[in-house]
Amino acid sequence: MERIIITGGCGFIGSNLAVSLSELGYEVTCFDNLSRRGSELLLERLLEHHCSFRHGDIRNQEDFSRLKAEFDIMIECSAEPSVLVGSDGSDARYLIDNNLVGSINCLEFCRERSIPIIFLSTSRVYPYDRINQLSFSENDTRFLYRDSKAGVSEKGISIDFDLTGYRSLYGATKLCSEYLLREYCHNYGIHGIINRCGVVAGPWQLGKIDQGVFTYWIAKHYFKEELSYVGFGGKGKQVRDLLHIDDLSALVSRQIAAISVYNGAIFNVGGSAYANLSLRETTSICRELTGNTLEISSVSDTRPADVKWFVTDNGDTEQEFSWKPAKSAPVILEDIFNWLRKHETLFKRILKG
Repeated sequence: MERIIITGGCGFIGSNLAVSLSELGYEVTCFDNLSRRGSELLLERLLEHHCSFRHGDIRNQEDFSRLKAEFDIMIECSAEPSVLVGSDGSDARYLIDNNLVGSINCLEFCRERSIPIIFLSTSRVYPYDRINQLSFSENDTRFLYRDSKAGVSEKGISIDFDLTGYRSLYGATKLCSEYLLREYCHNYGIHGIINRCGVVAGPWQLGKIDQGVFTYWIAKHYFKEELSYVGFGGKGKQVRDLLHIDDLSALVSRQIAAISVYNGAIFNVGGSAYANLSLRETTSICRELTGNTLEISSVSDTRPADVKWFVTDNGDTEQEFSWKPAKSAPVILEDIFNWLRKHETLFKRILKG
C-alpha cells in the first residue's frame, strides 16, 4: 500500500483527492493548517473516510520536520487559490509566503526523503494580457476565439503558449514554483509532474466568486441573492472551461502509478473544448436547475487579471494517461446543485461566512 501525503489536504481539491485515493486503497495523510473557513468540515469528511490528519503550515519548515511517518509520494495542492489576493498589495507577502515559500518547503521535504511529487499548478500561469489581446468574435451568449496564434486554437490554450506577459501575483508564484520543481527534479533526481489545472468544480466546493465561480453562481441562484456580470462590458460572455473533481481524481490516480518515468513534465488539465461555459450560459443552466430567475446587474469595468476566454487544450495529457474529461458542463453543475440541496444548511453558513 502506497503512503501519500497531501498538502492542503483540507481544501476542496486536496480533500476530494484524499477521499478518492483512500477508497482506492492508498494510505492518505492530509497536512493542513485549517485556516480557510470550512476546512474543519472537510476534515470531518476526511476522518470519516479513514484518512489521517496532521496539523501544519507549509510556510513553516519546522512543521514538516515533525512529520515522522514515511511517505511514498507528495501531492502538493496547498496554495492560496484566489487570483485577486495580492492585487492591491495589502496581502502580497502572505501570497508569496504561502505559494512560493511553501512550495520550497514542500520540495525540500521531497528532496530530503527522496520521494516524488505531483504539483497542482494553475492555468493562471498563462499571461492574461496576452490572452485578452487575441482576436475574438461574439454571439448572443459568449466570446468565440477567432485568431491564429502559436500555442492557441479553438481547442484552447496549449502548453506552448507564450508565457511572456503578466499573469497576476498568484500566477507568478505558481510559475516560479514550477521552475523550482523542474530544477529539483533535474538536480536531485526527484520524480515529478506539474498539472496546470483550469477551473475545477464539483461537490464539496465551498464556492466563492474568486475561487469557485461555478459553485458560487449556483449558490447565488439557489439562495436568491444578487449577482453581477463583471468586466468585458458586463455582458457575461467571458468563457472558462470546467473540470469535475472526479475527473481530476481519476487523472491523479493514473499519474501516481506512472510517476517514476516523469521528471518535471508539464501537463494541461482542464475541461477543454468538451466542457466550457460563459457566465451567461451558466446563468441559464442555474435558472433551470433551481427554478429561480435573478436580475443580474452589469459592471462593465474589468478587474485585474480577468480573462475574456480561457479553454484548456489538454494536449498530450489525454493520450499520455489514457484519460479525458468524462463529465460535461451541465452534468457538473447538476452535481453541484444536488450536493448543495443536500447540504443546504452547512453551505449557507460557510457562504455567508
